Amino acid sequence: MSNKVLPSVSLESKQPIYKVEKDCLVSKNADVTVAFRLELPEIFTLSREDYAQLQAAFVKAVRLLPDHCVVHKQDWYVEDKYAPGFEAERTLLSAAYERHFNERPFLNHFCYLYITKTSSERPNWGSTSGLLARRHIVPKDMLDTKVLESFFDSVGQFVRTLEGVGPTNAPFIRSHRLTSDELAGTQEKAGLLEKYLSLDLSDQALQVDLDLTNGLKVGQEFCQMFSVANLDDLPTSVETDIRYEAYSTQYSDFPISFAAPLGLLLGTSHILNQYVFLDNTQKTVKTFEQKKDRLNSLSLYSRQNAINVEYYHAFLNELITHKRRPVRVHCNVLTWGRSEEELAEVRKLVNAAFNQMNCKPRQNTVDIAALYWGGIPGNAGDFPSEETFYTFIEQAVCFWASETNYRSTGATKGIKLSDRLTGKPVLVDISDEPMKRQVIFNRNKFVLGPSGSGKSFFTNHMVRQYYEQGAHVLLVDTGNSYKGLCELVGGVYFTYEEDAPIAFNPFLISGKLDVEKKESIKTLLQALWKKDDEAVSQSEYVSLSTAVSLYYVMLEANPAIQPSFNTFYEFVKGTYRKVLEEEKVREKDFDIDNFLYVLGPYYRGGEYDYLLNSDKELDLVQAPFIVFELDNIKDHPILFPVVTLIIMETFISKMRKLKGVRKMILIEEAWKALTTPGMAAYIKYLFKTVRKFFGEAIVVTQEIDDIIGNEIVKDAIINNSDCKILLDQRKFINRFEEIQALLSLTPKEKDLVLSINRDNKPARGRYTEVFISLGGVVSKVYAIEVSKEEYVTYTTEETEKVRLFEKLRQTGDMPTAIKLFAAELREG
Repeated sequence: MSNKVLPSVSLESKQPIYKVEKDCLVSKNADVTVAFRLELPEIFTLSREDYAQLQAAFVKAVRLLPDHCVVHKQDWYVEDKYAPGFEAERTLLSAAYERHFNERPFLNHFCYLYITKTSSERPNWGSTSGLLARRHIVPKDMLDTKVLESFFDSVGQFVRTLEGVGPTNAPFIRSHRLTSDELAGTQEKAGLLEKYLSLDLSDQALQVDLDLTNGLKVGQEFCQMFSVANLDDLPTSVETDIRYEAYSTQYSDFPISFAAPLGLLLGTSHILNQYVFLDNTQKTVKTFEQKKDRLNSLSLYSRQNAINVEYYHAFLNELITHKRRPVRVHCNVLTWGRSEEELAEVRKLVNAAFNQMNCKPRQNTVDIAALYWGGIPGNAGDFPSEETFYTFIEQAVCFWASETNYRSTGATKGIKLSDRLTGKPVLVDISDEPMKRQVIFNRNKFVLGPSGSGKSFFTNHMVRQYYEQGAHVLLVDTGNSYKGLCELVGGVYFTYEEDAPIAFNPFLISGKLDVEKKESIKTLLQALWKKDDEAVSQSEYVSLSTAVSLYYVMLEANPAIQPSFNTFYEFVKGTYRKVLEEEKVREKDFDIDNFLYVLGPYYRGGEYDYLLNSDKELDLVQAPFIVFELDNIKDHPILFPVVTLIIMETFISKMRKLKGVRKMILIEEAWKALTTPGMAAYIKYLFKTVRKFFGEAIVVTQEIDDIIGNEIVKDAIINNSDCKILLDQRKFINRFEEIQALLSLTPKEKDLVLSINRDNKPARGRYTEVFISLGGVVSKVYAIEVSKEEYVTYTTEETEKVRLFEKLRQTGDMPTAIKLFAAELREG
C-alpha cells in the first residue's frame, strides 16, 4: 500500500503580496495596505475614564475610513530574556544589579496596525476563494488614483486621531509608519513579512517550511489557533475594561482592558489578531432587511426564527437610531510550541483567558491555514468571510488589546526599577525628561510611607543611582539608614556624639557676602533668638540685616579678625551697640541686650560655644556624598533645629557654587524642625528656588498626622513637589481619603496606590512596590527588586546592619564585606 504524498509548492508562488512600493504593501488582489508600529499605553496605568477615552478614539478613527477597508491590529507577544547593558565603568552595586536580572524572562510586545483598501467590487470571500486555495492568480487593475489619495488622507486622519488621545504632553499612543525596508527586509535584516512567515521577530529571521498537511506547522513549531467568530461565542455585552481582581480592593476598582487577558496577561508566546471589516453600510442594511423579512415569514414554523427576527429588529433600530456603522469582526489567538505537553498547557492558558472575558473560544483545526494566511501583513482582504460576525464599531474595538509593557524613558539617566508583571528592569527618569515635556515644573519629591513600608530602602536605591550618575547628594537622616551606602561610596558621614559634637562656622565665606548668604545668616540668627511662636518685627529684621552687613564691612577692613559667631557677637556687643545709640534706635524696636543674652550660650564659654565656632573649614561644597545622621539630637529643642538649618545653608552653598551639576538634598524626619513659623520662610525659599540651580529637594515622612495637620508642609513642601512617591499605604487604608485630598491624587492614582504589594510574585523573591506620580499626569506603580549586594547595603534591619559592619571590621574593606554578606544570604 503506497502512502499518498501531497504536492508541495513554492512559497513565492503562493504568497499573496505582489510588491512593496512607496512604503505600501500591494497584494495580488490589488489591495493596498499601509502598516504602522504602535506604542500603546503601559499596562496597569489607565483608569476607566482612560479606557473609555481610548475606545472613543478607536471608534472615531475607524469611522473615518471609507467603505471596503480592513483594519487589522496584530499584537505579537514573544518570550524574551533581559540582556543587561555593558558599561565601561560599572560600580559594585550596578554590576550586581545587572547580574541579578541577567536573562530574566519576560513577554516582549510589538503592536502592528495594518489598514487595507480592498477592491470595491469584490464580494465577501470564503476560505475556498483565497489566494492560498486558488490555482490561478490574475492581478486586478489598480484602484483609481483619486480613490487611493482619498484612502491615504483617511489613514492620515486615522493616525492623528489615535495620537491625539490622552494628555498633550503624554499621549497614550504613538505611531511609526513602517518603511518598505521594514516590510520587505534588506540584505542585513529580515522584514516583517519574513518574520511573520517564520514566527520569528528577530532581525535574523530565516525563511522556514510551512506544513499545512495536518493543521499548521511553521518550521519546528506546531501551531494552534483559537478564535471568536460567532455571536454565540460572545458574552451578552462587552466593555471597554474589566475589573482586575488581583489589584482591586473593597475600596478600589482596578481596571484593565477587556482584551488584556489575551495580551500580556496570557504569559506565553502568541499573536493576537483583531480584524474590523468595513463593508458598504447600505448593502449591509439591505441584506439584513431581506434576512429579517425571510425569517419573519418563517417565524410561525420556529420559535427560534421569531427570536432571530427580534434580534434583527434591534440591530437595525440601533443602527438607524444612533447612526451606528455596522462592521464584520474577527478575533483570534495564534500560539505555538514543540511538544504536545507544551501545547496542552498553552490550550489551558488560552481557554482561561477567553473565559475571563466570558467568551467561548473555538479551536481552529481545518481552517487554521486560511486564518494564518489571512493574517499575513497586507493580506487581510483575503480573510474568509464565514469566520466573521456582524456588530458595531463600538463593540468591535473592545476586542483590541490596549496595553503594552512598561518601557524605559528615552533618557540615559534615571533610576532602575522593575515592571510589575515580570520584574524586567526599566530605566525611569523622574526628573529631567518630565521637565522637558512639561509634565512637571520642578524636580522636588515628596515621599510618604509608614514604618516598615520600605521607603528608606527605596531612597537608598534612588540616591545611589543619582550619585553614580554624577549628582551631589546631601542626606539628613535620623536612623542610620544610609550608613552602609555612605561607607561604600566613601562619603562624608556626620553623626552627633557628646565627646565629638558637630561644629560649624556659618560666618566663614569665600569671596564677598551675597544676598543668599546674608539671608541664611539672618535666618539662623532669628531661629536662635526667637521662639517658634514669636514673630520678628520689621524693625528687628532691619536691625539684624544691618548688623550682618556692617560685620562683614568690618571684616573686610580687618583681615586679621577670624569670621565666627564669637567675633560677630563681640561686634554686636561693642561696635554695633554704638551704631544703634548714635541712630537712637529704641529698645522696643531692637532690644540688643535681650538679643545678646539669648545668644550668649553660643558665645565663648557658653553651653553651645562649639556649635558655630569651628576653627576649621569643612569644604562640604565639593564633597559629592554627605550624610548628616542626627538621631542623637533629634529631640533636642536647640541643637536639632540649629544643626538642621546649618545643613540647609550648606546645601544652599552647593546650589550657588556647583554650576551644571545636579544637586539633591534628601531630608527624612528632620523636616519637622524646618516647619516652625520661624523657619517656614527658609524652607519655602528652598523648595521654590532649588529647581533654578539644577537641584531637587526631597522630603521623606512616615507620619500621616504630620502632613495632614501642618499647613507649612502643605504650602511649602507638597505644593512645590511635582513628584509624589508613596509606599504601601495599607496601614492608612481607612484614612486614605485624607491623604488623597491632601496630595490631590486622582481616583486613578488612588486605585494605583491601593494596589501596591497586592499581587507580589513569590517566585521572584523578596521585593516591594512603589507608586510614583509625576504632576498627576503620569502615574505608575513599579517594583523595587534588587540584588543581594544592594540589599545588604540598603538594609535598615539592625541585626543585618550589625553583621555587615562586623564584616567591615574584619576585612577593613566595605566592598569585600558586602560581597561576603551577600554570598551568605544566597547560600541561605
